Amino acid sequence: MEEQRTPVAPTGGGPPWRRYGPPGWDRWSEEEHGTRWPWRSTLLLTAFVLLGSTFAARAQHGDRLGLDVFARVLLVTGSGLLLWRQRYPVAVAFGTATVALVYVAAGYPYGPVFLPVAVGCFSAVVAGHRRAAWTAIGLLWAGHLLVSHWLYRWLPPTGDRPPSWMQEVGVATWVVAVVALSELVRVRREQWSRERAERAQAARRRADEERLRIARELHDVLAHSISVINVQAGVGLALLDSDPEQARTALTTIKAASKEALGEVRHVLDTLRAPGEAPRTPAPGLDRLPELVEQAARAGLTVEVRGEAPASAPGTDLAAFRIVQEALTNVVRHSGSRRARVRLDHARGVLRLLIDDDGPATGVDAGGSGNGLAGMRERAAALGGTIEAGPRDDGGFRVLAVLPWKAKEDR
Repeated sequence: MEEQRTPVAPTGGGPPWRRYGPPGWDRWSEEEHGTRWPWRSTLLLTAFVLLGSTFAARAQHGDRLGLDVFARVLLVTGSGLLLWRQRYPVAVAFGTATVALVYVAAGYPYGPVFLPVAVGCFSAVVAGHRRAAWTAIGLLWAGHLLVSHWLYRWLPPTGDRPPSWMQEVGVATWVVAVVALSELVRVRREQWSRERAERAQAARRRADEERLRIARELHDVLAHSISVINVQAGVGLALLDSDPEQARTALTTIKAASKEALGEVRHVLDTLRAPGEAPRTPAPGLDRLPELVEQAARAGLTVEVRGEAPASAPGTDLAAFRIVQEALTNVVRHSGSRRARVRLDHARGVLRLLIDDDGPATGVDAGGSGNGLAGMRERAAALGGTIEAGPRDDGGFRVLAVLPWKAKEDR
């Protein structure tokens, strides 16, 4: 198994959204999911707004009203609303805009009073409430125009004059910049979410494929060996009294088959325990075809092999071996014939495997999971090959596998 860092096996605990995204994303996400209150940033922003408004009041002395208790309450209220910006982004966006409009309409000095509005609307856009954020900013902009160019005659300070339209253009530019930045962050955030979902899906897919591969390997190993053991156990029981020597031979075959099965199962499990290390023993291939023939002979099946076993790439070699193994296992378990044929042919980049017997089918339930043919098809499909399996017209059964073949030395 190839060792990969995937989202399904992170180190450490914590919520799953903390495992992805750029640095600092985890804090933002924790606030968003309600596990934290953004009190630090809110406190710093409140202090900045109060300090900045104090300096603005000094610079605008005589033009705007000075900061009194009501003004400071408005400043603290507008900034303090940001404490709920992750939980109630829409309410915070409208709340900060309303407080800022009341502050301006009351004649207090311009300054960082609009900063909480920017942060509140920014949070609303990022949270997906775009229309609410735009509406809040639009209402603030319209209310500012109404106060500055019409209601100023009846509002403090006395003798106030409307601002120039160049100043209004500056305010409009500020509004556009806030909206643009918010949309940029929103788009980037959605992209991060898609990437996280794709990584998680890819990790699940790799895990499913690996589970399927292991299940296929264990099925092929155990089905073949257990079939041989089952047949020999039946022979041993039948001949235990009449022919003890033949029964002893059957028991010896059972011992050899079980030992080989344990070795192959251990090989599969070793790849699970040490995914980053090379396996202790090489994966089986067509070079072990004589061993399959010998095992089948112990189970009473004579196998005729035609053609040479090519030195192919490891993936193809293992798949070809398992297909032949499963096909012979099915003959032992389900066929009344005691003879089978295996034909190998490789040419023009294709390896053809033909395994058949003369039948007929015994019709006896030999146990098993019934996934043998499905496993063979999955192995072939994983390499881009095909499997055809079915009864012959004369009563036997045939398995034809066509696999893309690549020479071992070309890898």
